[in-house]
Amino acid sequence: MKHVIRQYKLESGAQEVAYMEEMFTEFSGRKSANDIIRRLRDREHLILLSMVSAPDDPGQEIPVAFKVGHELRLTETELSLSDLGFHLRDVVEFNERKVFYSWIGGTRIQWRGQGHYRALTEQQEQWAHEHGFHEIVVKTKNKHYSMRATLDHLRFDVIKFEADGRANSESKVYLSKKIGTDVLKQHQTSRSVVEAA
Repeated sequence: MKHVIRQYKLESGAQEVAYMEEMFTEFSGRKSANDIIRRLRDREHLILLSMVSAPDDPGQEIPVAFKVGHELRLTETELSLSDLGFHLRDVVEFNERKVFYSWIGGTRIQWRGQGHYRALTEQQEQWAHEHGFHEIVVKTKNKHYSMRATLDHLRFDVIKFEADGRANSESKVYLSKKIGTDVLKQHQTSRSVVEAA
């Protein structure tokens, strides 16, 4: 299967992702287009959507999965990013290295298990490598078992675990993957990437 991926510019991509996030009832704190724009403006970022033919109209493409990521700096002014950098400072080397944070993403239920998330992740890795990034980091919660399993299959390493004293399911798991040509050689998906209009 060849995956069709659209790469979006900031404003149009933010609108598409905000629309897609509404389809995920398991997401708490869904992002608005303005939230996404505010977060990504003034930093390197990547917005990708995986497209398929619509079941009822094969001539029309619909988005079934998305992935958004951005540059992460050790010194950040936004509180949530500053907090993330603080928690990663002892496990990720930031000095003279570019770190990419895989921020949000997901696959709609009826299209899960078809490789869309893997294709988006592999495209994100290729883009990060081409743009001089050295490492990709991800943060999830212990309760997101399917996400953790997917990241395991994609060879992300757990670099930190922060226990939540109230509920272990809410504990935070930080994962990382160094990016190099050896990683790109391990890619398994066939992808075509087009710039969205």
